[in-house]
Amino acid sequence: MLNLLMTPRTVRTVRGILGTVADAVRSVVAPATLVEQTAAEALAPAADPADVYTEADMPELVAIERAALGFDLASDNARRADRAKRAARKILDRLPAGRYGNWIVERVASNRQTADLDQIRAIFKANGLGPVPMKSNAPSLKVTRAEVGAPADADTPVLAAV
Repeated sequence: MLNLLMTPRTVRTVRGILGTVADAVRSVVAPATLVEQTAAEALAPAADPADVYTEADMPELVAIERAALGFDLASDNARRADRAKRAARKILDRLPAGRYGNWIVERVASNRQTADLDQIRAIFKANGLGPVPMKSNAPSLKVTRAEVGAPADADTPVLAAV
């Protein structure tokens, strides 16, 4: 809603400020996340998982295209739903607990736990263990629609419809 009242330049400026603030917070919490990748590293594809299909087990092209389309549509729907959920939370998070029409708004304790990185860093520093070891996230699956008639990369396997 606020974006409707701002000029595109103002929106970009606000985004830039928020990005700078986010980088400052990340530099304190997890400095390793700010290390920029080289262009070659950023473009290098991640390795395939160990359980990919063999030539003999490969599904038909129609099934692959159907799965890719379903994945793409589900991803779009998930992004839309996430934006709608965030917009609704802006209102609901500020409400006091209670009944509002047919809806009950309450806060319940979560059983989900996360590691306290500040405490872990303090323990590592106190015991001379060096920096806290971190590991990379698993590679993300990215599905994009290919342009019709565009030549495929030499390294990309192409299944033709028969």
